[in-house]
Amino acid sequence: MTFELFMQHLTNGISLGSLYALIAIGYTMVYGILRLINFAHGEIFMMSLYFAFYGVAMFAMPWYVAFIVTIILTCLMGMLVERAAYKTLRDSPRITVMVSAIGASFFLQNLAVVLFGGRPKAFPTVGLFTDVLKIGTVSLQRLTLMIPIATMVFLWGLLYLVNKTKTGMAMRAVSKDHETARLMGVDVNRTITITFAVGSILAALGGIMWGMKFPQIQPTMGVMPGLKAFIAAVLGGIGNIHGAVIGGFLLGIGEILLVAFLPELTGYRDAFAFIMLIAILLLKPTGIMGEKISEKV
Repeated sequence: MTFELFMQHLTNGISLGSLYALIAIGYTMVYGILRLINFAHGEIFMMSLYFAFYGVAMFAMPWYVAFIVTIILTCLMGMLVERAAYKTLRDSPRITVMVSAIGASFFLQNLAVVLFGGRPKAFPTVGLFTDVLKIGTVSLQRLTLMIPIATMVFLWGLLYLVNKTKTGMAMRAVSKDHETARLMGVDVNRTITITFAVGSILAALGGIMWGMKFPQIQPTMGVMPGLKAFIAAVLGGIGNIHGAVIGGFLLGIGEILLVAFLPELTGYRDAFAFIMLIAILLLKPTGIMGEKISEKV
């Protein structure tokens, strides 16, 4: 393999890993606050693609207006899912909440089939992002270079929110202990809702960029990216934002380079993610940057 071809594959891997990272942050934020996996997160990601598609195709919005509307609608949907599937079960056993999360996932999937149909649709392309750039002898879509940059910008904004604002302080307090945070005057329900809203915004941003990079959408398309983003979160250390980003990059780069160096294993590309999950659970169950958390009894 030539150096130019390797750099092209590496750049594509970083771009894919950035998308996994954006979705994985949503998983890791909710887990950090509630100690549960939001299994409906992949479906929220999927719904964002349909919002953007219909904004451009049906309502003839300019792409930038459609994308802003998509982010707002996806944020509201994330808050609605939290209120319907999680808030009423706040004090229930975790297995009950987990079943509710799985139910929300299947509900959104089937709702998309009913509303949008099962036939795949072509996501609208934006020339600004699909133009091909030539860097030396390497040819890349502009979007491939923009996705990692956008991910880093969004990550910086998220870390500023978590570490430098009162809302972020409330999130960190709730992640440590709900009851103590409540006694200290933190509105726990509001903080959890904001966490879901932020995670859904990141899912929408990831969904929009995913649609432009892989322009075909269908109601079940959130399953595999959602699972891989969850694996990325576990790989990096579930509950750790930096870990989710590292896990996303490792998974994306690993997938692309596997296909590049061993093209005969292309059909096992998805299996690679699950092999990594099994390996990390066997070797370091807390993930690369995760910390061991003692369960309350």
